[in-house]
Amino acid sequence: MTSTRTAVVTGSTSGIGLAIAHGLAAEGCNIVVNSFSDRPGDHAIAESVAREHGVGALYVQADMSKADQCRTLVTRAAKEFGSVDILVNNAGIQHVAPVEEFPTEKWDAIVAINLTSAFHTSAAAIPLMKTAGWGRIVNIASAHGLVASPFKSAYVAAKHGIMGFTKTVALEVARSGITCNAVCPGYVLTPLVEAQIPDQMKAHNMDRDTVIREVMLAKQPTKQFVTVDQIAAAVSFLCSENAAQINGTHISVDGGWTAE
Repeated sequence: MTSTRTAVVTGSTSGIGLAIAHGLAAEGCNIVVNSFSDRPGDHAIAESVAREHGVGALYVQADMSKADQCRTLVTRAAKEFGSVDILVNNAGIQHVAPVEEFPTEKWDAIVAINLTSAFHTSAAAIPLMKTAGWGRIVNIASAHGLVASPFKSAYVAAKHGIMGFTKTVALEVARSGITCNAVCPGYVLTPLVEAQIPDQMKAHNMDRDTVIREVMLAKQPTKQFVTVDQIAAAVSFLCSENAAQINGTHISVDGGWTAE
């Protein structure tokens, strides 16, 4: 990859998204960092990425639950750098509760941010990629895009949806020099996962260590958390020329979880 390529990574001020931003910047891509807030620290993250890797970087505030802001994120990136060559749909939120107790507003927010935002960003980016004759769309799904777990109805539904969306987009763009794939992480110790632990403790009536051991890592045969850098490496590979014929599928980075 060269510095003439630009990557938009949604939800990229921390955790998996930030690691992906650094990974693509290390490959020479200009980077658009995104989150829903607009604090000095957010802009400082983009400045740090630019400084560390010698690329262009821009922070763009956009709420991924809002259709217009999803699309504006892409158009703003294209205006700044002249193109959007790589789109990584990473933004996500989580809530854990039984179906009968699941708050409607949480369901709506999870589906909007984890699934519908990818539709809006992709719809805005694909015409730019078609014009360029090259593009990569990578959707950060989850092991929960392939299998289910209790108390995560909205998240599992959204991630299963993103897998179907990935396949559909891949078929539509297959002759345009564009690929669309998904990465399915297992449990990665990110701020999102950390935030789940208290809810899981309550739902399962367990202490923290027991939840990690018996609920989270119980399904990962390696008994280790996936690292953010391992996810970033998978994304970078899918964005490379060596992955040009990988389209409409997924890479599981889950310690063997979905092999069972």
